[in-house]
Amino acid sequence: MSQQQWTAVDDYFSEVLIGPDEVLEGALAAADDAGLPQINVAPNQGKLLQLLAATRGARRILEIGTLGGYSTIWLGRALPADGTLVTLEIDPAHAEVAEANLERAGLAGRAEVRVGRAVDTLARLAEEDTEPFDFVFVDADKPSNPVYFEWALRLTRPGALIVVDNVVRGGKVADAASTDAAVLGVRKLHELIAAEPRVTATSVQTVGVKGYDGFTLIRVES
Repeated sequence: MSQQQWTAVDDYFSEVLIGPDEVLEGALAAADDAGLPQINVAPNQGKLLQLLAATRGARRILEIGTLGGYSTIWLGRALPADGTLVTLEIDPAHAEVAEANLERAGLAGRAEVRVGRAVDTLARLAEEDTEPFDFVFVDADKPSNPVYFEWALRLTRPGALIVVDNVVRGGKVADAASTDAAVLGVRKLHELIAAEPRVTATSVQTVGVKGYDGFTLIRVES
């Protein structure tokens, strides 16, 4: 199949199962108007995140990598009335767009955007002795994936789910000789997962409007 066919299939499923959504479409338009990179998750991928978080019964969600808040809105919609979401973004301009999008989505009171390097904001979360998270979505710089996984494990409770996006790297993840920093980060992530007795995980390849990629799903066992 071609990229055109993959995109057509994604478009079909999104049209039939999701339909038009002014809030989400507005969030994408605002991000485009602000010149943000078009690297947000696809609609059907966003719905998958929402379903996973809702199925887990997540009351506290952590997102590493906000961009314009598109995936944040999907995740926020999975929260119960007393739920909270913390999302981490390094770029102040991106965070400003995300905060406006979250407000329009009716999530301003439950979703908090923290600005700064994720390694710093994660450390501050730990220092605050915050209540553990039930669900973590990692979609930030790939070389830091091993660090993000270690922090996610530290900040979650048993039974939590951790989803790491963009792990296939167009198939390059299977190249043991790769010197690409993103590929190395993803491979190191999987080595850490494999050696960590407190988790169980799988990785899934995907094709669609975002091209050839995939994600890793991790469950914290203890």
